[in-house]
Amino acid sequence: MIGQTISHYRVVEKLGGGGMVLVYKAEDTELGRFVALKFLPDELSKDPQALERFRRRRVQHPLSIIPDICTIYEIGKDGEQSFMCHGVFWMA
Repeated sequence: MIGQTISHYRVVEKLGGGGMVLVYKAEDTELGRFVALKFLPDELSKDPQALERFRRRRVQHPLSIIPDICTIYEIGKDGEQSFMCHGVFWMA
């Protein structure tokens, strides 16, 4: 995953993972900012229930509307890979 470009995000490094997602630091190549990209692990990416939970997080994520914390920029799909893009204030 490191070095790949997903949509317009260049994956820089793995930050961690656990539970349902893997988290990577990425550079938004259009806006020149760093973001956090969340991906479902391969074993969950084909599970319809896991995909639905992943998509629902956008609606349920309270931080998506609270200023100065964490904004969800995008939930998308690149090929077969679903992803969620968050702003991150601690990654200048």
